[in-house]
Amino acid sequence: MNISLSTLNIYLAKKYFLNFLAVLFFLLLIIYIFDSIELLRRAADRNDIGLSQALLLSFFKLPEVGQKIFTFSILFSSMITFWQLSKKHELVIMRSAGLSAWQFLIPIIFAAFLIGVFKITVINPVSVMLLKNYDILEARYFDKRDTPITLSDQGLWLKQETDNNSAVVHAKKLNVQDWSIELATVFIFDNQNDFQKRIDSPIGYLRNGVWEFRDVIENSPGFLSERSQVFILETPITREQLEENFSSPETVSFWDFPQVIEQLDATGFRSSSLKIYYQVLLSQPLLFISMVLLAACVSIKPARMQNSFLLVIIGIGMGFAVFFSSNFLQALGASEQIPLFIAAWFPAIISFLLGIGFLMNYEDG
Repeated sequence: MNISLSTLNIYLAKKYFLNFLAVLFFLLLIIYIFDSIELLRRAADRNDIGLSQALLLSFFKLPEVGQKIFTFSILFSSMITFWQLSKKHELVIMRSAGLSAWQFLIPIIFAAFLIGVFKITVINPVSVMLLKNYDILEARYFDKRDTPITLSDQGLWLKQETDNNSAVVHAKKLNVQDWSIELATVFIFDNQNDFQKRIDSPIGYLRNGVWEFRDVIENSPGFLSERSQVFILETPITREQLEENFSSPETVSFWDFPQVIEQLDATGFRSSSLKIYYQVLLSQPLLFISMVLLAACVSIKPARMQNSFLLVIIGIGMGFAVFFSSNFLQALGASEQIPLFIAAWFPAIISFLLGIGFLMNYEDG
């Protein structure tokens, strides 16, 4: 009996996994085609961007976009698997052998859990790496001016370029209330990348189009140090750029979230959106399990009692309900209107409890 049960578990998990790959491939293919068409439309007036470049750009962006459809893939593949088992009367046979719904759901639930773990630990980091390549190629092909902004244990680093010069700005901390940077050091270069001067200032302010540094010490090659009350440096960097750069969780790998969040908190940036996204990633194995349970609620009935079209409508409705509720709660959490735990974990927990409740009722307790 143990051998046959093990064989059954492997069969169910394999069947579900193959259905998941088929659904995921189909959805990714649709996204890839439409994204490639959109890139070709954007590049219609450029001679240096052809089909191969558009396909490469779409490929680099595909994993980042594809992560958003994993929930739908889990849900639809679960419904397809249960529908297939019901249509071939395999569910009836398992029932007649004395198996409860929980027993034939366990291998599918376990497979969904493993997919969730693999998604956040492997696919997410790969997606971040490919998205960086996408940003580099997009800047090259579409003439987008790149302004590298990074965080390290030493503080904030950013590089800017203007028509007159380029500069590297380093600061220990940034205060987003008045957009000031503390303990700033600026290295200024001319258009030929030759060093011009170094600026040291205890505080600087980001104004409209300029950095305004106070109590400045200037050091230039071959000259004595000079002190001045104010030093103005032209900059293309805006406050919106800074906020967008560090509030985009899609550019952070799952393994780097704790360090990046710690650096943001130490530097002065708001890290609420990254904290929520990190918790959402952690909750996804549970969310995927809940999608299997919800799919089972509407798909494990005998085939003669099922309406295929109705199943599709219900599946799409459940998927979009979870998707939009998750995004809505994340938006509320990012603006700090609700606690982080509610924003990140409630869609998974509520879906899980609903699935458990329906199946317990189906099994008569």
